[in-house]
Amino acid sequence: MLSEVAMLPTERSPREAEPGWSSPRREAVGALADTALDDSVLADFVRRATHILRLHKFAIDEIMTKLRIWSEEFDHIHEHDPIEHITSRVKSPAAIVAKLRRRGLPVDPESARRHLDDIAGVRVVCPFVSDVYLIRDLLRRHNMEIVQTKDYIAAPKPNGYRSLHLIMKVPVALSDRSELVTVELQIRTIAMDFWAAAEHELFYKSGGAVPPEFAAELKAAAEIAAALDARMLALHQRSRNEQSAD
Repeated sequence: MLSEVAMLPTERSPREAEPGWSSPRREAVGALADTALDDSVLADFVRRATHILRLHKFAIDEIMTKLRIWSEEFDHIHEHDPIEHITSRVKSPAAIVAKLRRRGLPVDPESARRHLDDIAGVRVVCPFVSDVYLIRDLLRRHNMEIVQTKDYIAAPKPNGYRSLHLIMKVPVALSDRSELVTVELQIRTIAMDFWAAAEHELFYKSGGAVPPEFAAELKAAAEIAAALDARMLALHQRSRNEQSAD
């Protein structure tokens, strides 16, 4: 039964994005490489983690519902949908166990819930940079608790990676109580998502590290993607201004 929880079908966005992350997560590479992962440890974790994983699935459902509503509302009222597509996933038990071991943490569900912020993940891809911050502001406006923000758009990673990462506490209303569940939300533009997917493909195929000779070119490509984002945003704003003038 638990394997079904780990691989629960993800919600589709109004634009019918494919479910799941658009590319393999890097921690999946680490999980595959972790030869010390004992089957009995994993089996025991799976047996005990059903409730925790389902809670994280429910938290994803809560966020996805809000995003779907805002997407449809903006498309209808403002004639601009700030969400191009959405993907989500609950981290697999094997990846959770591998990450706990790499950090030297106890391998049990409560330890995972206490120390890992990315068991539940939602990725929102937007047409323009302004839409990225609009989604963040909507979440704040509707009392969604953001406990940590990493703005890699304002301050890109050394390799050129850009995205807005939010760690959130999402209230999940169960039949007998309400629980706050941690969810990692990544918000990025189409250009940022394209670069990240391509960079990850190189990372994955090279066994966990981008070849040094590619690093400079990847960073240059990230700068080109950022310039494209800026240019498309300027065109978008110009178009909106012209429509308002009419």
